Amino acid sequence: MTIGTRYRRTLAILLALPLMQLPAQTVDHGAYDRLLKAHVVNGLVDYDAFRDDAAFTGYLRLLAATTPSTLPRNEQLAFWINAYNAYTIDLINRKKERQSIRNINKSLGLLRLKGPWSEAFAVVGGKTYTLDDIEQRTIRPTFREPRIHFALVCAAIGCPPLRSEAYTGARLEAQLEDQAALFLVRSPQKNRVDVARRTLYRSQVFSFSDYMKDFGGSEAAVGRFIARYYPAGPARTMLESGDFTVVKTDYDWSLNIRRR
Repeated sequence: MTIGTRYRRTLAILLALPLMQLPAQTVDHGAYDRLLKAHVVNGLVDYDAFRDDAAFTGYLRLLAATTPSTLPRNEQLAFWINAYNAYTIDLINRKKERQSIRNINKSLGLLRLKGPWSEAFAVVGGKTYTLDDIEQRTIRPTFREPRIHFALVCAAIGCPPLRSEAYTGARLEAQLEDQAALFLVRSPQKNRVDVARRTLYRSQVFSFSDYMKDFGGSEAAVGRFIARYYPAGPARTMLESGDFTVVKTDYDWSLNIRRR
């Protein structure tokens, strides 16, 4: 048998074998994307619309059935951001809360109850998570991406705004950059620079938990991070220098609800 004949027979055998089932390389967030486009305007959420739309229930079932560890890195991170934000909406509706997420599982007197971020209800890949599990014990240590703090939305006005689109692996870098610029530069009530007073007015988001270490661990490091989103000029120079005073802006815990 010639080498050519052996090659042709081997190729024929391989082509006759059933195709291997490869792990999925992406998750279809299309249904969630359509919901966000329809029910989120300027970061404000029509919670009743999400509650009443069967497509949202279907999307939560998709999250529950998906094992994100089989996905490429950017797909994983996009998945977890979407899961956090979708399950936050779900929690608000489960608890029928329409004033503030901090009212959920509120402590009463000496009786300590679970806060909203410590309730186990979010199912991913057949495993039940709390919102803190998703953010603090999955996203932050796994991906070490500081811009997630501008993408994860805790259902408060003081949070970065919820995007009117789902995150996807293919567009994740551009989406995270836009979220950072939107929160750090285009939301002056939360973050702004006063060059004349050499003052950085910044959101308390940077002060929550140990979030500051994700940006370098100091106010000067936070300033340098924010400087990336300013064009060359006095504001950027001041932020890069580290020579400025920090004033924390008020954080509004009112629900980011879109009233009908």
